[in-house]
This record gives sequence, C-alpha cells and structure tokens, in this order.
Amino acid sequence: MPVINRIAAFADDMKGWRRHLHQMPELGLECHKTAAFVADKLGAFGISEIHQGIAKTGIVAIIEGQAPGPTIGLRADMDALPLSEETGVDWGSKEPGKMHACGHDGHTTMLLGAAKYLAETRNFKGRVALIFQPDEEQNGGAEIMVNEGILDRFEIDQVYGIHNAPGHPLGSFYTMPGPIMAGADNFDIHISGQGGHGAYPQDTKDPVIAAVGIAQALQMIVSRNARAFDQLVEWECHRSRRPTGRCA
Repeated sequence: MPVINRIAAFADDMKGWRRHLHQMPELGLECHKTAAFVADKLGAFGISEIHQGIAKTGIVAIIEGQAPGPTIGLRADMDALPLSEETGVDWGSKEPGKMHACGHDGHTTMLLGAAKYLAETRNFKGRVALIFQPDEEQNGGAEIMVNEGILDRFEIDQVYGIHNAPGHPLGSFYTMPGPIMAGADNFDIHISGQGGHGAYPQDTKDPVIAAVGIAQALQMIVSRNARAFDQLVEWECHRSRRPTGRCA
C-alpha cells in the first residue's frame, strides 16, 4: 500500500519513541510513565484537549477536523507483560520481570504517529478521539474505560484498532467483515476424587481420568460443531492459573 511521504518522515522519531517505551514497560493499570510520555507528546503535537486519569492511567485526546462530522476513535493499548526480557538489544527492558513482549509499545507509537499527522493536517471532517488504553493484558482496561463513559462523554461513533502481526509481509494489513480476533475468558473446573493404590483401581475415584476426559471433550466442542472450513479457536487447557485466555 502507498505510504504518505509526510508520515514516512516520522520514521526515525517513531523508532525512538518505541525504543524508549520498550525500555520502561508497565503492567496493568499502572502505566503512569507511559501515560506521561504520551501526554507530553500529544501536547507537543499541538493537541490541547487531553483527558487523563481514565481507568487510572488511560488517556483520551480529541483532534478537531476542518468541518462538522462524526467522532471516530483510534485505540492503542499501553501495558506490557510480566516477563523477563532476554533479547539482548540495546533498548531492552530496564524493568526486571516486565517486557513489551506483545508489542503494545509499537501500538502506542503507531497511534502517536497518527496523532502527529492528524493534528498537523486536520484534513478530515468531524473529530478523532485518540484512546490510549491501559491494562489490555490482565483485567480489561477497555471495559473499564467504556464503563467510565468515554463513548458517551466524547460522543464516539466508531472505534478502530490494530494489532501488530509478526511474520506477515511488511506493509500489508489483514482484515475481514465481522469479528477478526478471538475474545478470551478464564474459568476453573474443580474435580473431586479419591486416590488409591494402583493394585486396587476399583476402590478409587480417579480425578486424573476425569480431567483427561474433560480436556478431550473440550477439544471436540469446536471440531464437532462447526464446518471444517470455518476458522475457529479451540480450547487450550493448561494447569497454570495465570490469566492467559486459556482454561485453567
């Protein structure tokens, strides 16, 4: 796809922003340094309407266009993952046990780049609402921001977001009508049984066998209830209780 020359001129600046953000990953709603960096950049771009402290560290900034029209939201997430970085790059994480392993530093940078261009040109009708969201990885920062009323407060008609996709060709985008990325939730299954000696299986109520049966049955929910050509996400069961979007 064609690249607008003016945006291409931001490349070095945006690389610097991303590497700066990569070195200071923050978790959950505690994106204080990231939010401060974002607010500082937005102000430097000439954006005067900057609303901070939404969902604790979230930001909504408004750019006015050249004529009346709808308000379109552009959203990026800011939080990192509780992982230790082992990449060895010069701009690696300086926060032990925290890393931008999901690319939200890139998402924040992409929205800052869009903000800079839109604030500079304002060649559109209506308004753009720049939504910088904390806590995508853990407790649902988007839901918190919505529950705090950002859609009504800023009269946002539609919201658009994008996620990086390593491995896809450079300069390409993937999209489709309707849902495109899976939602996730967590649940626990508690199995009560009774152990016993291997020589007396008839005296046991083996919870391991029950767990294996449940895991196999969950895998068949998708494979036996949808057409073979439909793209669906199957369950992945792990013992970990860490929120991963997989059943525990």
